[in-house]
Amino acid sequence: MRPGLAATSAASLALTMLLAGVLNGGPAQAARKTAAPATEQASQPAGKPAGKPAGPADPRRTPVVRVVELAGPAVVSIISSSGGLNPFADAQGPPDSQDEKAGGQQGPRKKLSRNLGSGVIIDGTKGYVLTNAHVITGGTRIIGRLQDGRVYTAALVGADQDMDLAVLRLEMPKGAEPLPQARMGDSNGLMIGEPVVAIGNPFGLANTVTTGVVSALGRSVNLSQRTITGLIQTDAAINPGNSGGPLLNILGEVVGINAAVYARGGGLGFAIPIDKAKRVLAELIATGRVAHIWLGLLGEDMTQDQAGQYGLPRPSGLVVSSVLPRTPAEAAGIRPGDALLAIGGQKVRDKAQFLGILQGYTRGDTLDVLLTRGAEGYQATLRPQVLDREAGLGLLSWRWGFAPAAPEAGGRPNATPPPASADSGVGVAGVAVASVRAGGPAAALGLKPGDRILQVGNMHTDGEADLLTAFYRYQMFNQLILSVRRGGQTYMVRLRL
Repeated sequence: MRPGLAATSAASLALTMLLAGVLNGGPAQAARKTAAPATEQASQPAGKPAGKPAGPADPRRTPVVRVVELAGPAVVSIISSSGGLNPFADAQGPPDSQDEKAGGQQGPRKKLSRNLGSGVIIDGTKGYVLTNAHVITGGTRIIGRLQDGRVYTAALVGADQDMDLAVLRLEMPKGAEPLPQARMGDSNGLMIGEPVVAIGNPFGLANTVTTGVVSALGRSVNLSQRTITGLIQTDAAINPGNSGGPLLNILGEVVGINAAVYARGGGLGFAIPIDKAKRVLAELIATGRVAHIWLGLLGEDMTQDQAGQYGLPRPSGLVVSSVLPRTPAEAAGIRPGDALLAIGGQKVRDKAQFLGILQGYTRGDTLDVLLTRGAEGYQATLRPQVLDREAGLGLLSWRWGFAPAAPEAGGRPNATPPPASADSGVGVAGVAVASVRAGGPAAALGLKPGDRILQVGNMHTDGEADLLTAFYRYQMFNQLILSVRRGGQTYMVRLRL
């Protein structure tokens, strides 16, 4: 506010108070009446707010207030940390605290890395919390703090980085009463312009409430080598720390999970529709991850010469190179040589973006795909197919030329082996190579049985499931950088496909 405007407002207020005093018995009485509220406020007990809570008929109890009263107790502030000593100290300390003490003595000062985020309780009996995967990425300890101040350690139940969703379990004492639980809404019925409320932990400021409207539906956002599709856009303020918190409709129902904010402009926040989250919750809880899907085709980036053949002014899209049998692509009549230009109304620039867009869909989704054959365009509707473990391993062997060793009996496919000495090679993280196909890309590289794949591209591979996820993400790449361990030494090598 400009200083002149502030001064003018103060003078007007003083004149109004003086006139009120004259009409009610003179300036002295006006002064006494003016000072009374300050005296009454000072008499309030320390630490307690002045006034009475709004009653059911109080006009201040707006729909937004009712939403907060209904859903607020089920919102969790999440701190995911690595380093430090006591995660509970993180929850109770200031947002920028970096050091901790142990046993009342000044212990070694350790660098504390933390992610602040939010979550919402979806099952109060079991303590399940729905949040974003990026909120807990890299954390070795996770804690959750409720609106009423209760603090719990949390265990990771399952996460999917491509959909940016994770389920945590708050470790409740045995026999404890169920926690407050949010009601699930229906995001398919959202209307543009509909009021929404966001509750979260922005910048460590727990239980912050912001309001706005649904600005748009079906948005796609690119986040670190992946594309999340079908998002809700809202102008309700979403800031770092809001991630994972609920977006609520005016009935207090969860319609989205806040996930991202457009850094270059205010009023542009994005939430994952709750209907998409509900479709994968059972998978995350049962298996710890979401099954990969695919259409059954491979392709290459379009060249300038090919663009002319398809009647396009510039290269754009994916040129189909292979269509595998008994897949959605074959059922839809797609052929090698067709150009795939768009999925769900979103243009496909190249094969990397094609894979990124596909990662945002789940089993049961229906995809409208725009293609062209020669210079003639056509549209196909496909329902993605689950790329199960057996099919994924077969494709990996065919495409990359090697097969990983089977998980140990009784162990989870993605279990991390225990540490061992560097020269033993036993129990070292990574996934072991079981066989190498003669004449394949791995054989040309010189990969041998017994080698351990530690990383593919930018993805660590601590087990078979991680390797399959890496294959799913990089299946159409023509070359990859692998981190391979052999004989106690680690090498960075290039796999050409």
